[in-house]
Amino acid sequence: MSQTVLSQQEIDALLDAMDSGEIDTEQMVEELDSPKVKPYDFRRPVRLSKEYLSTITMVFEDFAKIAVNLLSTQLRKPVDIKIAAIEQVSFDEFVHSVPSFTMMGIYQSKPLSGMQIIEINPHFSLQMIELLCGYNVVSEDDFPSDKDSFTDIERAILEDVTKVFIRSFETAWKDIVELTVSLENTETNPQLLQTMSPNEPVLLVTFSVTLDDQKTFINMCVPYIFFEDILDKLSFRNWFHSGKEFDASERGQMTKNLDQVPLNLEVLLGESNMKISDFLGMEEGDIIQLNEKTSKPLTMYVEDKPYYKVKPGIVENKLAVEVMKFMGGESTDE
Repeated sequence: MSQTVLSQQEIDALLDAMDSGEIDTEQMVEELDSPKVKPYDFRRPVRLSKEYLSTITMVFEDFAKIAVNLLSTQLRKPVDIKIAAIEQVSFDEFVHSVPSFTMMGIYQSKPLSGMQIIEINPHFSLQMIELLCGYNVVSEDDFPSDKDSFTDIERAILEDVTKVFIRSFETAWKDIVELTVSLENTETNPQLLQTMSPNEPVLLVTFSVTLDDQKTFINMCVPYIFFEDILDKLSFRNWFHSGKEFDASERGQMTKNLDQVPLNLEVLLGESNMKISDFLGMEEGDIIQLNEKTSKPLTMYVEDKPYYKVKPGIVENKLAVEVMKFMGGESTDE
């Protein structure tokens, strides 16, 4: 809590006012002792605490970073996406906050409940359409002011872009819950949305988007029921709890999983340089001279790193090597 430091002159003036009766000390005491009443709007219920919102903010910051990488690759243009605001509002407020003509993707994230909505500003939508259709630079003059609908081709293009955001949403939540996110439908008129009741509490996340020095917005509407089953995982105490002992069964499962990871092993016999003309003229029986002696140990590489010195041989009529020395991934230079 911030504190105000009074100067000596201000303190003297305050004491003089109390002595002269200009300030009623009894009234001040009553005001301090009286209970503080904080206004609460039941039309905008606050269902998520600050602790939960802090975790959710971190998740959506990751979402923005992932979306930036995927979208910049798709558009072949640098895109900047940052969180502008996070609010708890009603679904009706969300509907009335977006333009009457816009691009909205309605998607579902199983196994969690509810339908989520991503609203892409029409200006940003048209920017992406122009870039994906071959324009290198898109300015505000390129967009007709009277446009009030998307063509079938434009909607198909924007649907692919919406799927990029959906993949980013799925990846951003994977550290908390594994989601299978699928696009259910697209809509351009918010008044036709009937995914939830008007008074349904939702979390409205607004992102500022900058492309070609033009700033626009993207909105994500996530209903409260989406978070109901994962509230315990949104707590910092559970997410970053470091006092939990490592379970022996978890260690065994981790070891079992690591044992199944395939590794690429290679043994280098030696190297040789030759001209292309000599290579093309090679025939059966020709001898290629290598730079290593037959008596010298060979090097075994594990995932392209030298790990062992080995000696070649034959076991059950198959080529084999005998491990002689561990190198620990260091260079083979003597």
